[in-house]
Amino acid sequence: MLEILDYAFMRNALLAALLIGVAAPLVGIFMVQRRLSLIGDGLGHVALAGVAVGILTSSSPVLTALLTAVAAAVAIEFTRARGGPTSDLALALMFYGGIALGVVLIGISPEGTPANLTAYLFGSITATTTGDLYVFLALTLVVLLVTWALRPWLFAAAQDEEYARAAGMPVTAVNLILSILTAVTVVVSMRVVGLLLISALMVIPNAAAQAIARSFRGAMTFAVGLGLISAVGGVITSFYAETPSGGTIVLLALALFVVVSVIAAWQRRRDAAHARAERHDHEHGPGCGHEAIRHKDHMDYLHDGHRHAAHGGHYDEHAPDEHAPDEHAGDGHAGDEHATGAHARGAHARGAGS
Repeated sequence: MLEILDYAFMRNALLAALLIGVAAPLVGIFMVQRRLSLIGDGLGHVALAGVAVGILTSSSPVLTALLTAVAAAVAIEFTRARGGPTSDLALALMFYGGIALGVVLIGISPEGTPANLTAYLFGSITATTTGDLYVFLALTLVVLLVTWALRPWLFAAAQDEEYARAAGMPVTAVNLILSILTAVTVVVSMRVVGLLLISALMVIPNAAAQAIARSFRGAMTFAVGLGLISAVGGVITSFYAETPSGGTIVLLALALFVVVSVIAAWQRRRDAAHARAERHDHEHGPGCGHEAIRHKDHMDYLHDGHRHAAHGGHYDEHAPDEHAPDEHAGDGHAGDEHATGAHARGAHARGAGS
C-alpha cells in the first residue's frame, strides 16, 4: 500500500486530491443552495480555452486557465444579474464557445496532443507537477480563508437572495465572490479530476450530505468529509486499478452518495416507526384518566386514539406490534408502568396542551 508514496507524481496527486476534497464541496454547497450546480461545468468549458492559450504560448496553463475562468465567472455573474430572456442563451454561447476554442487552439499548438486534451478534460494523476502543486495550495488557501470569513454572507445570499438585499447586504458583490471562488476551484481541480468532471465533486458530496445532515453546518462538515474520501480514495484506487483518476473519483463519490442515501432512508423509516407523541400536559400513569394497555414489556396509554409510552425522556407513539420485547432494554425503564420522576418530567417539558 505504501509503495504508492515512492512515486513523486503520486505524492503530488494525493496532495492535490487532498486540497480538492476540501475546496470543491466547500464552495459547492453555496452553489447548490443557489441552484447553480452546473456553473462549475460551464466554467470548466471556458477554462479549457485558457489552458489552450497557455500551451500555445508556452506559458503556464494553470495561470492562463485561472485568468480565463475568473474573467468568465465575472461575465457569468453580470449576465445572470441582468437577467432577461436571453441570459441563458448568452451563458450557453459562452460555455460552448470556450470549449470549442480550447479544442481548436490545442489542436493547432505544436505541443498540443490528444493526450494533453484528455488529461485536462478528464484528469490525469501524472499531470500534477510540483510547480502546479504550489499554485494549487495557494489558491486553496484563498478559497478556505474567503469562504470562512464570508460564510454568514454567502449563506444568507444563497438561502434567500431577495431577503438579503432587503436587509442591506451587498448581494451582488457576495455572488461575484462566490463565482470567482468557483472558478478558482475549477482550476485547482483540473489536473486530477478534469475540467468536465469537477462540477460533480462540487455537487455529489453536498447532495449526500443534505440527505443525512440536520443543519447547514453539519451538511458542510459531511460534504467536506465525503469530498476528501472521494478525492483521495479515488486517486489511490485509480493508481492500483490503472483507471483515469477523474472518472474514478466521481464514481467513488456516487457510490458514497448511494450508501448515504440508503442510510438516510433507513433512518427515516425507523423514525417514522418510532414517532414521538407531540404534546403532553400531564404525566401518564395509573389514574391519569387514559386506558392502560399492556404492550409487550411496558405499558402504553391510549390517548386520543394513539398509544403513548414513556421512553428516553419523552413520549413515543407506538403501534400495537411495533417493538420486539427487548427493544427498550437498557433504557432504564423496561417494564416500567409509570412515567414518573425525571423521565416523565422530560416528556412534560416538551410541550403543553393535549
